[in-house]
Amino acid sequence: MSLSHEATPMIDLSRYADREHLLLASYAMHSRDTAGRIHDEYGHSYRGPFSRDRDRILHSSAFRRLAGKMQVFTGEMGVYHRTRLTHTFEVASVARTIARVLRLNEDLTEALALMHDIGHPPYGHCGEDVLAECLEDVGGFSHNQFALTIVEELEQRYQDFAGLNLCRETLAGQDVRAHKAEAAVGRAPLLEVQIVDLADSIAYDAHDVDDALQMGLLTIEELSELAIVRRSLDRIADAGSQIQRKYVRQSLVHELIDLQVSDLLHGALERLRPLSGYRAEDISSEGIRVHHSDVIARERSELESFLFDAVYRHPRLMDVRRSAGDRLRRLFDTLLASPGRLPLRFRERCEHHSVPRVIGEYLAGMTDTFCDAQYRHICQNDDGPLADW
Repeated sequence: MSLSHEATPMIDLSRYADREHLLLASYAMHSRDTAGRIHDEYGHSYRGPFSRDRDRILHSSAFRRLAGKMQVFTGEMGVYHRTRLTHTFEVASVARTIARVLRLNEDLTEALALMHDIGHPPYGHCGEDVLAECLEDVGGFSHNQFALTIVEELEQRYQDFAGLNLCRETLAGQDVRAHKAEAAVGRAPLLEVQIVDLADSIAYDAHDVDDALQMGLLTIEELSELAIVRRSLDRIADAGSQIQRKYVRQSLVHELIDLQVSDLLHGALERLRPLSGYRAEDISSEGIRVHHSDVIARERSELESFLFDAVYRHPRLMDVRRSAGDRLRRLFDTLLASPGRLPLRFRERCEHHSVPRVIGEYLAGMTDTFCDAQYRHICQNDDGPLADW
């Protein structure tokens, strides 16, 4: 027999707060302090609010579609490299490690990490660039903002409301990602929000190196011109083990992550140690932020500039990007000329939102292969609606 909401809870939820009080730092976001959800719900008998958010994101349709969205490269360049889904799990792993050491709320951290890329369109960075151009007259396109549209409006999981009805702190954390420039000054985001953003950049820097090396777009020799790579290779050498050349790539990726996480944690622990007794609200109101040391920050910036020129704009990648972008652009133009070809759900959405914006949402929710299939459909058929994802 299932338990009703009014039934005796399996545990005393006050113990959940007690557990957080014992394990979390005072400046972590404690579940007891949540501002709640837009639509009131009963509390769960054995899960806190942020663990429920994590599970709602994990079980959403949009999260599963991340498996079909490539990170930087498209499927035309092979299947070894990261998808948005594998990248998301890697970010969540790094972020949880940091949260645990700093005694922050791991449930909230994981929820934020699992949601952070949920709004990415097909074809990696290329897809975002194309949609930004197509939607320029209606405010452009931001995958971070679209993530909020997904979890607040487009996901269809509950009878009584649209979206996932996540906690306000989880939504606010994603809103910070959509407005990074504004969030960089004045009131600071929750520490859990800050470390997910840092974990994201740590993961993609290291893993884009991994994918580019594996695909032959870069060599270790080229990378060794960069300070952070030399530092990582020196750490490997200092460990005293003789690494066979075929394992250098894996060892380098490991050291790049460990180096950056260790540097971040060292600075964060020093920054937060005097703040015992502060609450999450105090951290935010006083604008307290954690970050890498100046040295590692400069070296990370050098690495990212190098990756932009040597990888993201590599001739092999640019040819594939142009082809994928042309397909996405043709889909947009076709639907703009004939919005009646949108699936029913999106045609109904056009009654309350601008047609270009709705077309952008429909395209942004697609996986790479689904987008390819709809492109073939418009090439082979003169009319008829496209499929819903």
